[in-house]
Amino acid sequence: MSPLADLGAGALTAAIEANGAKFLLELGRAGGGEERHDELDWVIGGSPIDYHNAVYGARLTKGNADAAIAASLEALKRRNVPGAWHVGPSMRPADLEKRLDRAGFTYAGDDYGMAADLSVVPEAVRVPNGFSVRRISTQAELDSWVHLLGGGFGEGQVEARWVGDMYARIGLDHPEWHHFLGTLDGEPVATATMLYGAGVAGLYFVYTAPDYRRRGIGAAMTVVPLKQASDDGLKAAVLGASTMGRPVYERLGFREYCRIGIFEWWPA
Repeated sequence: MSPLADLGAGALTAAIEANGAKFLLELGRAGGGEERHDELDWVIGGSPIDYHNAVYGARLTKGNADAAIAASLEALKRRNVPGAWHVGPSMRPADLEKRLDRAGFTYAGDDYGMAADLSVVPEAVRVPNGFSVRRISTQAELDSWVHLLGGGFGEGQVEARWVGDMYARIGLDHPEWHHFLGTLDGEPVATATMLYGAGVAGLYFVYTAPDYRRRGIGAAMTVVPLKQASDDGLKAAVLGASTMGRPVYERLGFREYCRIGIFEWWPA
């Protein structure tokens, strides 16, 4: 993978979407999801989690958009799974979100698409004594990562166990997937994943256990992986932030470049 050299707004916005698409596709593919790659990009049926049965690309027209949305619904119903459209700025037509709403998808909020020039991200932040971060390399470490993430992230243990299973299938030594565990005095307290793709480093599942927040740990779980990315020659990082996480990332040098609208559907 060649590092992204153009750090202009347009290139970074495209990288946010492309890295996120790789994240969704490779996890869904590991789960055995069916794929479509034409005017639509989706991976459906490989996960019990709506977010990961994903339509993540659409190059549609007003003439074929409704039929394409109906096709995605048919695939979700056939596989009997919940699903989501991840509507980024490149997806067309412009009224896609209104069409999804009419078709029965429910708007669930936005991911804030953020990016940073790694040259401005600090290499270290202040953390409590006894805190350390390491890349996961064993199943036991992955089990700790899963247990911790399941305590409060997203869909809880269901999502965490599925993600952990997919990571094991992909391989903990995969050169593009990097998973990190933060410990305080030997106790697991924080998680993160970093994915190389589209010429950038993407951050996912940055999570700190509630009792350990506001101590710099979440920031450390961001900058430690990104120091590795910088050492590996990458120049930019991307992520999809929540409303709660956005201020943390802004303090570390990230800026918002786009929003990804999430539109969910659940079987009756």
